[in-house]
Amino acid sequence: MTRWTAADIPDQTGRTVLITGANSGLGHRSALALAERGARVLIACRNAEKGRTALTEIARTATTAPELVELDLADLSSIRKAAEEVRERTDGLDVLMNNAGVMATPRRSTRDGFELQIGTNHFGHAALTWLLLPALRPGARVVTVSSLAHHGGGLDVDDLNFTRRRYHPVRAYSQSKLANLLFALELDRAAEAAGRDLISVAAHPGMAMTELTRNSSQLRSLPTPVTNVVSLGTRLVTQPAEQGALPQLFAATARGVRGGDYFGPGGVGEVRGHPARARLSKAARDRRTAERLWQATAEHTGIAPSWS
Repeated sequence: MTRWTAADIPDQTGRTVLITGANSGLGHRSALALAERGARVLIACRNAEKGRTALTEIARTATTAPELVELDLADLSSIRKAAEEVRERTDGLDVLMNNAGVMATPRRSTRDGFELQIGTNHFGHAALTWLLLPALRPGARVVTVSSLAHHGGGLDVDDLNFTRRRYHPVRAYSQSKLANLLFALELDRAAEAAGRDLISVAAHPGMAMTELTRNSSQLRSLPTPVTNVVSLGTRLVTQPAEQGALPQLFAATARGVRGGDYFGPGGVGEVRGHPARARLSKAARDRRTAERLWQATAEHTGIAPSWS
């Protein structure tokens, strides 16, 4: 893993990849890198206009034309439609990269009434993954993007939508990113129990310069001067998005990756650097919580994992 870069991605010719949130940030960088190495890349985006702009850029260096799938992770009906479309348009997926997300937003709800961050970051991706399980080819990888933020705040399976607790944007974000990790690890265990040849792994970007912080500031209706200061501060402490995308690209393509692995930057504090194994919090290793979250997710979404 020492100093692994996008140049080390193996040839992806003949492989099909679906990336959520690939119109910008880490997802876009991942799509560019995989398309350049020969993969057929489907970018799943909520905003069709931004998605088409991203397609144009990716197509400039792609060896196989990228494709757009409209997907709103905050809407279960959109997720069902997108999953059906992917299954109809492909003969299988080799990589599902659960990348999209929202961060530290004011209290808002998804179309189905979930708190926005747990609804988008976790429920949405879990539902999409479960609906696409039959489309995953033998040896396929599901890469779920978490965050350093998973280390703080914990997770209350009985109050995922903050109906009883006082809502706090950062705590809700931390909970959603912990949920991402718990889901990725439980999916790996479930696949093994079902006898499925599937690798479920997770990754985080450290501190990367993406649109998440800017979008969060806009959603919180912060004054323009404050937003500008936030953007400047972010640029000073983060690494470029193309560097931040390396752990998830490593998880998706590198040889020797095993189910249940977790990757992040290898530098001090996992903030910057080349891909390396990342540290799981004690909460992320709690199998009982993972099992309860798996069941609660099925109950909330009305979707259950199906392997056929």
